[in-house]
Amino acid sequence: MTYAPPRGFRRSSVNAYANVGLETQVLSATPERLITLLFDGALSAIAKARLHLQQGNIAERGMAISKAIDIVDSGLKASVDRETGGELATNLITTYELVMHNLMLANLNADEEKLAVAESVLRDISSAWREACDTPKEHTPLQVRS
Repeated sequence: MTYAPPRGFRRSSVNAYANVGLETQVLSATPERLITLLFDGALSAIAKARLHLQQGNIAERGMAISKAIDIVDSGLKASVDRETGGELATNLITTYELVMHNLMLANLNADEEKLAVAESVLRDISSAWREACDTPKEHTPLQVRS
């Protein structure tokens, strides 16, 4: 005799497994990798917001955009070292504020174009970040044998 799992059991199990996987990534991540995970989270939230915007799910769109704003503000922007970053840090903070402004307008006006602008800017910064931080783990110098 077999029993069917309780309704929603499979989904909650999958979510729990995903949360454990993310928690493991976060706990074992370098500071550089943590920033990469923040970019991934913000971009994922924007993708969900776009889907909800297209489907007319206002509340879900708002929650996804709020999550993206929170990641940009409390994660990415907060991690910028203002003291040693100089002008670059100032420009990056201004850019993050522009992203958040576009996200707020996207939510307020159900504006997919503003969502796309925020996503594009974050993708560009994320790409530059990954390029700067993705260095080979093992550098083997060339050895010349005579």
